[in-house]
Parts: sequence; structure tokens; C-alpha cells
Amino acid sequence: MEIKHLKIWYSWEKQEQMIDRLVGRVGLTRVRATCFLRLWIYAIAKDGQVKPPLSRLIFPTTAIICTHRQASDLFYQDQDQGSDRSAGMMLDKLAALGLIEKIFDGNTTRIKIKPITGILEPDSSELSVELQLDQFNPRCDAIPVANLLTRNYNWMNRNAKAIPHRISGLLRGWAKDYTTGMRVLRRVDNLNPVGFYLLYPTAEESEANFFTSPSKSLHLSAINEQDPFKMASVGDENCLSVFIRSWMIDANYLDKYRLIFLEDGQKTLQRMTLDFPNLCDLHTLIIHPDYEKLAAALGFQKTIQESPNSIYWMYLGLDRFLSLDMSEIQFPTPRSPLPYTF
Repeated sequence: MEIKHLKIWYSWEKQEQMIDRLVGRVGLTRVRATCFLRLWIYAIAKDGQVKPPLSRLIFPTTAIICTHRQASDLFYQDQDQGSDRSAGMMLDKLAALGLIEKIFDGNTTRIKIKPITGILEPDSSELSVELQLDQFNPRCDAIPVANLLTRNYNWMNRNAKAIPHRISGLLRGWAKDYTTGMRVLRRVDNLNPVGFYLLYPTAEESEANFFTSPSKSLHLSAINEQDPFKMASVGDENCLSVFIRSWMIDANYLDKYRLIFLEDGQKTLQRMTLDFPNLCDLHTLIIHPDYEKLAAALGFQKTIQESPNSIYWMYLGLDRFLSLDMSEIQFPTPRSPLPYTF
């Protein structure tokens, strides 16, 4: 099955929503979740019990033949890299995670999708939980926020196991220097954070980075341990720029709390101008097209980009952002809630 035929069975928007749900609930990396979903749709098509398009996914009742070559075509035909061997290893990993069952009869391998409890429909109890805005607490929030962000960084970083530890350390380090720009959305029932943003006052000596290669500023996904951005000290009159280093909300709460979180960002920036009186510029890195749509709706414009389909800088004047009436913004419907980056 060609990639373009997958959307005939299940729309791209629904695929992205399901991938995010898989990453959040099953603990898969984004790459593995994408491969699994493609295999799932392929199994439904081969099962032959229903016709496209699907309004929702179902669990096929039969096992289907899927060779390593077929899996490779399914997983990697839209990528430059990928082989029969790597596809076989992916199938083994999905089986080890309990997502599929591999049945070998001596000649051929058959694949069966295992039912996943609670994955087809969002947990209604989760959706009914109320959230509250709060200041980031480095003692209690660093690790939960790191895990929240890691779910979305896995797709772009192969060394995923090291990311939570690194993120939590960075968050605590930044909080020691300046915590005003670090805010969370937390559940009222258990106080766990499900949303986070970081507004980073940037020292004058680091401002040139906003006009250079965006990839050099991906601190978490880079091998270099040296952060290219230095934080400005409170009272620094030469601090002109805020780097939006992170902004995300868990998929279950995005639609309901996006407006509230953005309005909170406006209030936070107003407080930051008391500490940095000459702030006037907002910069952010975009690593996913859905957030380009959100940023564009707010008035951000693209500045530096290395190549088509790569990450890039976007800019908006602080005064313009603070003057926005968020209730009047026509927000796009995202395919998946990937974050801005560090």
C-alpha cells in the first residue's frame, strides 16, 4: 500500500491525532507510533471487513501477511532511509511493546494488531478534569514537565532515553536564574502539569543567534552541551529580546485551554517588562507546520530558514503581541500538539 492510499482509509488529520494519542498513552516514540499506525491501517485494509474511509479505527479480527519488504515500503517509502532489515527490527520492537503479534508458520510471517485498552476513545474522566494556571515549581515540576516535553522530542532525537534527564536539569538551572517566564497548566486534582511555556529573557551577546542558522539553536537535540543562549540578568537595560523556548499543552486540553494559556503569556510578558524595561522583540523556533499556523494567526512572521521543510525562526514585536485580543483570534485546528522548541 502506498502512503497516499493511507489517507483514503484514514485522513491525515485523524492519523496525526491518533499518533499523538499513541505517543502519550503507550510511551512510543513518534517514529514508532507512525509505523504502528500505518501497519494498523494496512491490516484493516487487508482484513477486508470494512470499506474506506474509516470514521474510526477498528481492531482487525484476522492476522495478515506482512513481509519485511512490505513493511519497509509501508514504513519508509516517504523517507530517504529505511531497509527491509530496519523494518523487521521495527516489527520486533512493536511486538516487544505488546502492540502486535507475530505469527510464523514456517514459511510466512503474519501480523495481528493487538487490542489496546482505551486507545480508540479519549478517557472522558481525563477530559473533565479542571486545570489551573500556576508558576513553574522546579522542585516538583521539573521531571513531569521534562517527560511531557520528551514525548514530543522523541521524533527528532534518536537518543531519547537521555532527554528527560537533560531537560529536567536545564529547567531547574533556568529556574534558579529567572522563574517569572516559566508557567504551567496543572490539573486541579493531582497538581500534575499538562501544559508548559518558557519565556527566556536573552542577553544582548546572544541576540545574534536569532539571525543565524536555526539548527544551531536546537539545544536539546544538539550534541554540543553549550547553550548558545545566555539568560539576561534582572534589571539589564540592554535586554531587548524574549526567546519563546517552549510552549505546549497536552492534546486532551489544547482546545479548551489554548486561549487561557496565551492570555496568561501576555500577562507574564507584562510582568517581565518590569524586570527588563526595554524588551521589544519576541523570537521563536518553529519545528512543526501546525505551530507555524498558530504563530502566523498571532502575527508572527518567518525570518531565517535554512531550507524548505526545515526549522525556522519567526518574529513578532512585543507591543503587537501584548495588544492582541486573544478572544478574536481565529485559531487553526492542529493535527497534533507538537511544541515549540528549546
